[in-house]
Amino acid sequence: MEEKPQQQEQEEQRTKTLGIRLDEGLHAQLSFIAQLTGSTITDEIRRSIEARVQTAQSDPELIARAEEVRAQIEREARARQQAIAGLFGVTALAGSEIEAPKTAGRRTTRASRDESAPEG
Repeated sequence: MEEKPQQQEQEEQRTKTLGIRLDEGLHAQLSFIAQLTGSTITDEIRRSIEARVQTAQSDPELIARAEEVRAQIEREARARQQAIAGLFGVTALAGSEIEAPKTAGRRTTRASRDESAPEG
């Protein structure tokens, strides 16, 4: 079996392969554009995707939605960290910036209250 050169193997690890469906008319147009520009259909698709991503990065509405999602993720992460701290104590959060929730004090059960009450 032939070994792949390390650079080719690293490049394959950094890329993803996508399969897309195009209607025949759009495929024909894309093929013609690729032919006219001396490129491949894959190159044309990649350029289109790169242009879309670049446009999205400056879209105020999309930026606002991304900020909302980021804030929600952070809220959920804090809630989970607090749940872990509540369950396992501060040692479970060693190295974390989240503090364990403060407890209101030691709770007593009715039986323990009855045992500690003076006999009368």
